[in-house]
Amino acid sequence: MSKRLRSSEVCADCSGPDPSWASVNRGTFICDECCSVHRSLGRHISQVRHLKHTPWPPTLLQMVETLYNNGANSIWEHSLLDPASIMSGRRKANPQDKVHPNKAEFIRAKYQMLAFVHRLPCRDDDSVTAKDLSKQLHSSVRTGNLETCLRLLSLGAQANFFHPEKGNTPLHVASKAGQILQAELLAVYGADPGTQDSSGKTPVDYARQGGHHELAERLVEIQYELTDRLAFYLCGRKPDHKNGQHFIIPQMADSSLDLSELAKAAKKKLQSLSNHLFEELAMDVYDEVDRRETDAVWLATQNHSTLVTETTVVPFLPVNPEYSSTRNQGRQKLARFNAHEFATLVIDILSDAKRRQQGSPLSSSKDNVELILKTISNQHSVESQDNDQPDYDSVASDEDTDLEATASKANRQKSLDSDLSDGPVTVQEFLEVKNALVASEAKIQQLMKVNNNLSDELRIMQKKLLGKDAN
Repeated sequence: MSKRLRSSEVCADCSGPDPSWASVNRGTFICDECCSVHRSLGRHISQVRHLKHTPWPPTLLQMVETLYNNGANSIWEHSLLDPASIMSGRRKANPQDKVHPNKAEFIRAKYQMLAFVHRLPCRDDDSVTAKDLSKQLHSSVRTGNLETCLRLLSLGAQANFFHPEKGNTPLHVASKAGQILQAELLAVYGADPGTQDSSGKTPVDYARQGGHHELAERLVEIQYELTDRLAFYLCGRKPDHKNGQHFIIPQMADSSLDLSELAKAAKKKLQSLSNHLFEELAMDVYDEVDRRETDAVWLATQNHSTLVTETTVVPFLPVNPEYSSTRNQGRQKLARFNAHEFATLVIDILSDAKRRQQGSPLSSSKDNVELILKTISNQHSVESQDNDQPDYDSVASDEDTDLEATASKANRQKSLDSDLSDGPVTVQEFLEVKNALVASEAKIQQLMKVNNNLSDELRIMQKKLLGKDAN
């Protein structure tokens, strides 16, 4: 950490003392209990890092600290600051509240439904509003006012917005002005350091031309963050970008475990994916690495006497509603890969990322993503799909955590015991897998329908609640 936390700092969600985690994209510090809920929401809602036991780029931590100290939490709790909210009984969680349902319901309302964020007046064309907000963001990033930019991003401003008149993006502007913390914030919200302006220059070029060498080096790191994280997960080292090394591709420790013909076919399919589909798969694997590493930190930092009853685990990646059901299924399937299978996939992605940077990929169909996930894991046993438990739930349910964790552990052990010795798949095995996948897809669709119905009911309840508050 760049500096020690002060004792006056409290959890942004329940005001508990000495928060030990941060929500990077929300600019807040949170306690262990609230963090357990954040993790179940998924990285698309909250990106959590431990303040002491997770490696931090210094300027990224400085960005989060600046947002926290400047009251970024008021962005997410805007309407709760209104005295009328107190009169109506609406309040934030407190340290004495139970995690479930009290803290969990509040945190979901706050970050997932954005129930307390200041709303702009409704317009006929939301795209016009987003464009206006993005133009404001484009102008704001040349200053050091991070909370203003976070507020704009929370309302829908686009971090990669290309200004039609200026011919560049907010990251170009921040880089030219030497605003490294603004660059960190934009990158957290998806800004691409490799984007070219109308003159063909990238934000890295602007930073170097302006003499902002620390910013330029950090932008290069951000550009390779995905592959750097994957390499560090496997071997604990990152490339030396300053000296032109941009990739580290570890070797498997046990060379006797050669790839089966099926896994070799999967690797070939991986190489034939389009750039867009390859990037999606790589991002999903990145999220799974984050889940596994955060799990390890979580378990190492908890009070194990209360771990089972008072906290939750995240057995697989939570559903991201912006992704297709097929992609969400594939993302959750990653949790079933044992260490060797997952390392094989990560190494293949690192190798192909390097190849793609140096050459042009082949075209392919979307079906290859599913085939890659199936074949690298050497076709998990069909029996696991025939029991009463669906392969994937529609959400990472907090109430069913123990059951899911047990099932996940059993699946990984089953894979470890049997899958590495599998040979090519027979026609009969293929048909069994296909039938099981069809049955699983039907279960998924049913669960998604139930989830949509619950979401509709929640929206109706929220409207009723807001109507009562207005009266």
